[in-house]
Amino acid sequence: MMNPAEFANIAASEREFWWYRGMRDILYSVLDPIALEHSFERVLETGCGTGYLSKVLAERYGWPMIPLDLGYEGLEYARDMGLRRLVQADIAALPFASGSIDMLLSMDVVVHFPLGQEHQPVAEFFRVLKPGGFLALRVSALDILRSRHSMFAHERQRFTRDRLLNLIRTAGFDVRSCTFCNSLLLPVALAKFRIWEPLTNAKPASGVSPVAPWLDRILAQPLKWEARWIARGGRFPIGQSLLLVASKPAKP
Repeated sequence: MMNPAEFANIAASEREFWWYRGMRDILYSVLDPIALEHSFERVLETGCGTGYLSKVLAERYGWPMIPLDLGYEGLEYARDMGLRRLVQADIAALPFASGSIDMLLSMDVVVHFPLGQEHQPVAEFFRVLKPGGFLALRVSALDILRSRHSMFAHERQRFTRDRLLNLIRTAGFDVRSCTFCNSLLLPVALAKFRIWEPLTNAKPASGVSPVAPWLDRILAQPLKWEARWIARGGRFPIGQSLLLVASKPAKP
């Protein structure tokens, strides 16, 4: 489970902070084609946090969202934003009938499971999706990028591309696309996480604190470029996150 103290930091930052804006643009780059070709009756966001992503997805695509989180702290923010159909539950034991969800999103949630237990939520994702239903999944990538923010947020594991693909395919999904993202800033991240933080003996702390507006604009630009590249079918061979889209096989 994510550190409950992080909910307040997320709520204060996720609308305008460069990372959130940029990662939403990257997510839209893979969701836009799906939204153009399919209509959904039930879209579940597992590990919704404050619910803000569910809110913007409903506004962008008209999707009927079901925001779900284990922590009541995040769901309180979602309720204050006017979101409905809120569900408090464990994503490893989803309270939905098999084959009842059209699309499921899970953004940076599976990484909070201890190593070796990641198959439990993914099996639940497969179970609740309808045949032909879609999964959009994002996870933190590469152990070398574990940071003081990772520790503060209670991140338990990070993924390589091969390990993520094996996890998803073993569960029964057909992978439609998988790419690293937040890639262009990788040299900056390595310098910060592997040099600066050890040198300064930095303590675990949230990494979503606001920065100066000029720096926010500079950091956001590479993510905008990545979103455009991915929208055109481009992929990145390495990066700080992995973004995957898969589908549950349709019935014969």
